[in-house]
Amino acid sequence: MTASAAADRPEPPKGLKLLGAAFTSKKTALMVLFGFGAGLPNAVLIGTVPAWLGEWGVSLTMIGIISMLFLAYAFKFLWSPVVDRVELPLLGRLGRRRSWLLLCQVLIVGALFALSLIDPRISIGLFALLAFIAAIASATQDIVVDAWRIDIADERATVEVLSSVYQLGYRTASLVGGALALYLSVYYEWPIVFQMMAGFMLIAVVATLIAPDTPRPDRAADDLAFRSPGAIDPKWRAIGLAVVGISWAWALWMIGSFIVASVTTPDGQTPPSAFDFTRYQGPLIVLATIVVPALVAVLFNYWRAAGTHVVTDALPPRSGSARAADHAYQALITPLAELIRRLGWGVIIVLLLILSYRITDSVWGSFANPFYLKELQYTGDEVAFASKIFGVLMTMAGIALGALLFVLIGRMPTLLLGAITAAVTNLLYADLAMGGPWIDSFAATFGLDQLGADPRMVRLMIAISGENLAGGLAGAAYVGYLSSIVSREFSAVQYALLSSLTLLIGALGRAPLGQAIDEIGYAPVFIFTALIGLIAVAAVIAEWIRTSFEARRRKGSPQLQSADDMRAAEGDTA
Repeated sequence: MTASAAADRPEPPKGLKLLGAAFTSKKTALMVLFGFGAGLPNAVLIGTVPAWLGEWGVSLTMIGIISMLFLAYAFKFLWSPVVDRVELPLLGRLGRRRSWLLLCQVLIVGALFALSLIDPRISIGLFALLAFIAAIASATQDIVVDAWRIDIADERATVEVLSSVYQLGYRTASLVGGALALYLSVYYEWPIVFQMMAGFMLIAVVATLIAPDTPRPDRAADDLAFRSPGAIDPKWRAIGLAVVGISWAWALWMIGSFIVASVTTPDGQTPPSAFDFTRYQGPLIVLATIVVPALVAVLFNYWRAAGTHVVTDALPPRSGSARAADHAYQALITPLAELIRRLGWGVIIVLLLILSYRITDSVWGSFANPFYLKELQYTGDEVAFASKIFGVLMTMAGIALGALLFVLIGRMPTLLLGAITAAVTNLLYADLAMGGPWIDSFAATFGLDQLGADPRMVRLMIAISGENLAGGLAGAAYVGYLSSIVSREFSAVQYALLSSLTLLIGALGRAPLGQAIDEIGYAPVFIFTALIGLIAVAAVIAEWIRTSFEARRRKGSPQLQSADDMRAAEGDTA
């Protein structure tokens, strides 16, 4: 389509009209269901499985081993290239994304149902294996859902709105897989509860069967481009590919060997420490899986721009191994190289934003229940109501607010507001740790202390309301931002890589944070995490300036503007 034809397209809806158009879209409804399907196994595996094991008398040590299932979500980017490029046999006819979605969802349903048939007190090894299969399938489903959201976005169902309604579905699943599952366990045995959870996953299966899909990109032109004049010489590509492949293989080996060693530890012996693994091996794995490939991509981009170590004459592949090397290069290095080439030095600001944006509310999540139960002496049912039910509802309200702000004030203002509120609400918990004087003043000012409720519960509800409302807003803004900066051509790999960075940093930060809580208490740590949030605020402001400058530069360049119009018309960018 020509640039003039693109200019003749009707003006897309804006503001509330855009929101109304989005919520009449089939894609939006399906995104809610996919969010539900992504959130349910996460809630069950991370929260409900430990509750079952604890109630049935499984040791805390073994429960700690099972909790390392979260690593599957943190390192999902390692196998995202396979998901992005491999066409599944038989299922492949369903489409590029739907085939992988159906495979993952069937595995999740089967694993959850199989868990219900096992007594973890007798067969904890088999139980852990099935839970791990469910975690891998769930993390892989996340890769595909994220890519589908980016691929399928259009002028009505924008990527920001789709990201927000995805969060609504995800948080609804948190209620079902968390609070509802715990409630059902009072009246039914845990195996029956897990069979119910497997049944709820069928909702996502139905969504997959009726969802639209996007065509597979034509790789033939890419294959030729990798060996045409100006491309990196295949010999140097092979060296770079070997470096990246060895780095990733080492990371997978370290993760896999740790998991196997933990599950197979004989009775009476101490299993490997997940704490020590994250603390000591985590940084090396980040270096091997992110920094090393990024450096290789930067070097290759520089060589291409300088015309160094590039092909001068076309070199078509002459063997199956050469074609395999081309495909591996496209899967492992090209997505990161494209991101760095497109963003330039701006990638540093983007990475700083990603690393810092959610750390204020993610890094202390492991200490929430000890804070409520041990430090503040709330009862389990009080925390369950305030956090698992009311808190989730407030998170959903924050997500809805994020969707509304996206269409009213735009992406970057919403992102900035999310960063500010996520940081500031940590001060609510600092106040709560000091007895809640400011929260009490707030309650008295607005008459909340006259509702007849226990003042301690009012205090807890206000703190959780503020934090979860901000968390929902920040979460919707963050997912929308990430979805907007990845390329549709490499959506699965780039999104999985970028979204995993926050999980890794959060995991690495919990160890020193726990030590700080032991040494100086909760209140100073909450003030410190609020100050950390200022890094994210500064990063968002810098990114806002960068994107504004880039937009003005493109507006002043007819060539760049024409290229943007054509890409938008042809659906080449997210």
